[in-house]
Amino acid sequence: MAGPVPPSLAAAAARRDPRACGHLDEERARGSAWGLLARLLLAPPDASLLAALAEDDRPSATPIPSDLESAFQALAAAASAMPADLVAEEYAALFEAVGAPLVDPYASHYLAGFLMEKPLAELRRDLAALGLARARGARVTEDHLGALAEAMRVLVAGAPPRVDAQPLVAQRDFFARHIEPWAARCLDDVEAAAAARFYGCVARWARALVAVECEAFELLGNETQEDVTP
Repeated sequence: MAGPVPPSLAAAAARRDPRACGHLDEERARGSAWGLLARLLLAPPDASLLAALAEDDRPSATPIPSDLESAFQALAAAASAMPADLVAEEYAALFEAVGAPLVDPYASHYLAGFLMEKPLAELRRDLAALGLARARGARVTEDHLGALAEAMRVLVAGAPPRVDAQPLVAQRDFFARHIEPWAARCLDDVEAAAAARFYGCVARWARALVAVECEAFELLGNETQEDVTP
């Protein structure tokens, strides 16, 4: 039997839309959301991406917007208000400062207290089992939150022709092991940083995205791969 499908997620290219319907639309929205988060965390957005985000600065179609929708509207407004050079300076101050950046968005830092620790080794093992590996020339290790968001995008949407989209149970297990235990704390730290104007909005939206995924994956209960595979 097929397992329950998580609710639709809002993203820049795939927001909740009354014209959208069905499992594939929901998965495209989820993949777009994780892909956008990866893009924003791995590098500062350029002017074209900020412009695309700003175009989504519109009221929600629902009478009472969800936390995810409200957070995305705030992110779109921030994209409209800040030029790319100031956002790049903010990104550098938060994540790339020489010595000790304001935020180290790595699982090992939050779960073990140091970079390049056991959580990274466990992640690499699980990525290898899924046929995934660190991209050649990548500036960050696999346990960077942006890299993990990109891994979730691939698990949800696939990366044809090399990697197929993974079943919901596999997505849930990866999320539960490598993102859920620490991501909210990291995003809290980003939002709390005095330098975070644009990225404070990114953190608020990302935290809402993580919360929605947590709720959606709970619908699977204790089901295993065998339970949800036709």
